[in-house]
Amino acid sequence: MTFYKIQINKIAIRLSCTLFLLCAVNSLNAQERLRVDYEIMEYMQLKSNDDTASASIGTVGNGTLKHAKLMPYKGKNFIYFDRESYLAGRGFLHGLVRSSVLTTYDSLSRALPHRYFNIMECSNEDGGEMFPHKTHQNGMSIDFMMPLLQNNKPYYGLDTIGAAHYLLNFDDEGKYSRDPSISIDFNLVARKILLIDYFARQFGLNVTKVIIKIELKDELFATEYGQLLKASDIYVVQGLSPLINALHDDHFHLDFGFSYTKTPQAENTDATNRVPAE
Repeated sequence: MTFYKIQINKIAIRLSCTLFLLCAVNSLNAQERLRVDYEIMEYMQLKSNDDTASASIGTVGNGTLKHAKLMPYKGKNFIYFDRESYLAGRGFLHGLVRSSVLTTYDSLSRALPHRYFNIMECSNEDGGEMFPHKTHQNGMSIDFMMPLLQNNKPYYGLDTIGAAHYLLNFDDEGKYSRDPSISIDFNLVARKILLIDYFARQFGLNVTKVIIKIELKDELFATEYGQLLKASDIYVVQGLSPLINALHDDHFHLDFGFSYTKTPQAENTDATNRVPAE
């Protein structure tokens, strides 16, 4: 596939994603998106009644989810990235994954009290296919927006555009294509992945796979926390198809598994391998 065909496909997929999420250009302004209005509160209350333990069935690429748990739309230092996606039921996770992420954000709020984060798409309430994602099917996958810097200071100017964030392009050094002064905070990306895995293990889980644009790995591993990530047993993808690779420049994707739980595998029904094949 030629470079130009890859770019055309990338644009087509991202436009499909944006249109599907009903917000090619989100009509809500930043303040409206950050506000937890009555509709969101009502939705969270409606979906918070199931206290039965979650069950992930099958794999991240072919599975379902029972007794899913909804991520809060907003917390002290994080927010779900798109209101329409959230109300469309795409913010659900296995309960233990949810607990792992929330505990991580609680830790980050103490360590970095003035830093804010964005959760991107998770899974449907019952799992299954969630266009345009190939995974996210059993509540064990989640996307996280890349934290950004401008002039070595946290930058949030691109955080409030909703699903259109999936349309953003960053070069192979993590610089924003429309403004190279804006770049990915790779050290914080690595730190966050390590923390999520650390707390996941407290709940019997672990991060089984990190998906990030391959060309960004050198920048990621060159940082202080990136070196720790590289030395860890957390699997970071070594190869991706051109299209999937191109799509993972604005966010990173995590898959979770039950490698550290004592619960019988049949009860978890999760078939994610420790080091998945590409």
